[in-house]
Amino acid sequence: MNIRNPKSLEVCLSPALLSLYSVENYIVVIIDIFRATSSICYGIENGAEAIIPVAQVEECVAYREKGTGYLLAAERDGSVVDGFDFGNSPFSYTAEKVAGKTVVLTTTNGTQALHLSRKAKKVVIGSFLNLTSLSNFLKTQNENILLVCAGWKNNFNLEDTTFAGAVIDHLIADGNYTLDDPALAAFDLYQLAKGDISAYLSKTSHGERMRKLGIEKDIAFCLNVDITTAIPILQGEKLVKLI
Repeated sequence: MNIRNPKSLEVCLSPALLSLYSVENYIVVIIDIFRATSSICYGIENGAEAIIPVAQVEECVAYREKGTGYLLAAERDGSVVDGFDFGNSPFSYTAEKVAGKTVVLTTTNGTQALHLSRKAKKVVIGSFLNLTSLSNFLKTQNENILLVCAGWKNNFNLEDTTFAGAVIDHLIADGNYTLDDPALAAFDLYQLAKGDISAYLSKTSHGERMRKLGIEKDIAFCLNVDITTAIPILQGEKLVKLI
């Protein structure tokens, strides 16, 4: 690691800590592995025209009044909110369902973190699904990078921080970044996990919540590595495919 390089590679372990960072000085990567950012990556890969992240269910409902051109997706506490087309299961973001469509999405954690990061130089979406393409993109950017872990209701979680460590593992191979303490911790977590990520993350509290909801297949899917190449990027109010 080259500590003399001026570019910073930092990790925000929870949206509750974002006020400690001047996000306008960073490219921000939003991370919500179980499941929002995994589903967003999959949806954009599968041809969704755009995904509009909103913080509140009421904002999502408001799009219904704007016409029939939107799919409305809302999740709270791991379940689909009543009256919406779907939640944030990646299996709802197949090409058959989302190709050519605009999805309006609100989730418990991920869309909240994104909303708080809007003033960043760029906001992109990360997941294990697009790990290598995301990392390769970040290597081309001569900017400070902040990896924002959505966590669970403002608490630290293991899966988002482990993924942050995976991104760091890719980036520091070039020796171009200085790391803060949360980034060092995330990197060390990933070293513990990378031999068998599924086994390591099987202990997570959110994974246990999802198992109780009977959606174990979502957990397994979200831990697939490099099955997509699309990088969702925030343009205005919409997440679109980075060209």
